[in-house]
Amino acid sequence: MGNPVDEPVDDEIGIDWRRLEDVELTPILAASLDAFYELGYHGTTVREVARRVGVTVPALYYHHDSKEGLLIALLELSTADVLTRANAADRDGGDDPLRRLANVIEAIVLRMTNRARLASLEGEVRYLSDENRQRYRAVRKGVEEVVLRVVQAGAASGDFTVEDPAETTRALLGMCQSIPRWYHAEGTLSPEEVAAKYVAIAMKTVGVQPK
Repeated sequence: MGNPVDEPVDDEIGIDWRRLEDVELTPILAASLDAFYELGYHGTTVREVARRVGVTVPALYYHHDSKEGLLIALLELSTADVLTRANAADRDGGDDPLRRLANVIEAIVLRMTNRARLASLEGEVRYLSDENRQRYRAVRKGVEEVVLRVVQAGAASGDFTVEDPAETTRALLGMCQSIPRWYHAEGTLSPEEVAAKYVAIAMKTVGVQPK
């Protein structure tokens, strides 16, 4: 049986980029995410994470060599997830820059809202060592490149009115990355409603007039 038309599944990687299931984390990473979210990276100790998991500190170090190791593991999982979904959403847009941009922004916002706790960890990047920061930025750059190539395609086709595609891309990503700072699942807006609003803002940003 084929997939319903309204459920876009990317054949190459086999995911529905609009559907976000619960993230499967190891008990250690799940406890780390909770602690970082509640206490901040600076306020979290390895002992606190071990206490939440119910293991000894040496047992935790067997799996992750440091608190920073816990953070980079979560960040890499988080950014790889949004990159996969953004690529799938872009491909689902075919050759239409408007649909591609709408899809990519929707995919990013759905991830930022449905996985706000995980996405919020990007605010802790400042605590990474130079080496780990570069590892994180390499994947983060991939997300930027997805949006940039869509904006460039729309500018080249005349669908978008954009003077500086690179700066426009940074503006679009900046507004999406701010979502975890204010979004709460118990609020009045659903992830889908937030995504629709941000798609509309993105379209105005690239000069597409509402019909």
